[in-house]
Amino acid sequence: MTAEVVLGLLIPFAGTTAGSTCVLFMRKTLSRQVQRALTGFAAGVMVAASIWSLLIPAMHRSEGMGKLAFVPAVVGFALGVGFLLLLDSVIPHLHLNAEKAEGVKSRLARTTMMVLAVTLHNIPEGMAVGVVYAGMLSGSAQITAGGALALALGIAIQNFPEGAIISMPLHAEGKSKSKSFLYGMLSGAVEPVAAIVTILAAEMLVPVMPYLLSFAAGAMMYVVVEELIPEMSQGEHSNLGVVMFAIGFLLMMALDVTLG
Repeated sequence: MTAEVVLGLLIPFAGTTAGSTCVLFMRKTLSRQVQRALTGFAAGVMVAASIWSLLIPAMHRSEGMGKLAFVPAVVGFALGVGFLLLLDSVIPHLHLNAEKAEGVKSRLARTTMMVLAVTLHNIPEGMAVGVVYAGMLSGSAQITAGGALALALGIAIQNFPEGAIISMPLHAEGKSKSKSFLYGMLSGAVEPVAAIVTILAAEMLVPVMPYLLSFAAGAMMYVVVEELIPEMSQGEHSNLGVVMFAIGFLLMMALDVTLG
């Protein structure tokens, strides 16, 4: 694994860590309005990344199948959604501003389940970065170094507000600033781990690269629809979340086209 790839895998984690530092310098928790704006932005980035960085390369890689070139994208996407649905049903977690936990019943602390919710969210992002870099390394998925970097940067940009969104509510729940920062940072540590596991698996499964790319897209879209869109639409004046969604979508699209 080259230094370029290692750096690319760590960029999203750096975004989460930088966002988590907000708890060290800000006294109050984020307002609901700000949370909706940041969540909308993150959703826009993830949707654009799923399309331009994952689904389109998957279909390009399947062009040899002719009219059936859509099959790997459809199958992989469906499996990605199913995989996240399974994790969502099994792992106990608590979404931001929610009162009732999801997943199997447990006696875990509320703050622990909040961290698990963000960790669950970060798994498909790490998989997406990993499979794109695996495609670049294999040279068989029409993915350039610039395209892989664009995805890593896009995920890092949307991870910054996510780091703040998890660390500051933890502090509001009673955790110290240092522990809130640590938990926020650790919630993003799953991304490089998931990316490395995906790369190792993808190196043995190069022929099914289109399925892996669309699998990551499906997993990311599940997070957007199940978690981010409902959160950005809560309360009054939810149009702010939609505007930020558009900004995030356009930014990620521009990054991918420019660098890819």
